[in-house]
Amino acid sequence: MQGVLTGFGVIAVVIGVGYVLGLRGHLGEQGREVLTRLAFHVASPALLFTTLAGADLAVVFSDRLLVTALSTLAVAGTFVAVGIARRWGLGRTTIGALASGYVNAGNLGIPIAVYVLGDASLVAPVLLFQLLGVTPVALTVLDLSRGGVRGPLWRRLLTPLRNPIALGSLAGVAVAASGLRVPGPVLEPLTLIGNMSVPAVLLAFGISLSGSTMPMRGADRGPVLLAVALKSVGQPAVAWALASGVFGLRGAALLDVVVTSALPAAQNLYTYASAYGVGERLARDAVLVSTVVSVPVLVAVATLLG
Repeated sequence: MQGVLTGFGVIAVVIGVGYVLGLRGHLGEQGREVLTRLAFHVASPALLFTTLAGADLAVVFSDRLLVTALSTLAVAGTFVAVGIARRWGLGRTTIGALASGYVNAGNLGIPIAVYVLGDASLVAPVLLFQLLGVTPVALTVLDLSRGGVRGPLWRRLLTPLRNPIALGSLAGVAVAASGLRVPGPVLEPLTLIGNMSVPAVLLAFGISLSGSTMPMRGADRGPVLLAVALKSVGQPAVAWALASGVFGLRGAALLDVVVTSALPAAQNLYTYASAYGVGERLARDAVLVSTVVSVPVLVAVATLLG
């Protein structure tokens, strides 16, 4: 219980600071855009590299990863099916699918894993799956949806290598797999730069809320409602069914996978949407509403399974 409230409290304070900055205009008209670009092109790749370079890649082959992958595919696939039927567009549907299953494993997942689950490493499977599997695929689709990659098929297949976030993730995994240790003079400045990622994302998100209309209004109401329902209720329910019914997980192991699946949509989805200029309001509203809704959901999960 304390971990849930602590994690949300930290995020709320930083977003609130960004909101005030946006209201007062201290960073100018381009403040949000600069923070978003800083996070997307510089800070986030550095953070992902330093995080994954020291990760234990054995967690990739765990039952928790399979539950995470299957539950993510289930809810994202549901959103894609509805998006195709309703003709929401490739880029917008991709952002909505991410909002339906891409959990906040980094910003909120780590403090909750520490205070609720007692082990920060328990978010590693979902973090690795999202960074190495979901993110490169989704960003490639977004690149292709705006016509950013033209030419032969082989060039299109190399699209992830043109994305700084995917490139930072893959470089970190390569270092971890090789067993090499990054020298201190190289790692320390990267760590310092990477530490800007989370506050930059949260501040940019807060700035975006200043002067904006209430969430879930207008043309994005339907996609936002669907994404929030899938993220807040659908994904933890699917994870619980798979973990207990298919993989036979019980006790702490079952709690781990359901708690991580019940985390809200990640704030960096708004960074992706802003960077590609598609589905920005959908991403912002889905992140905001799912974060609010996830508080009682996480409390209920921790109470019932803890």
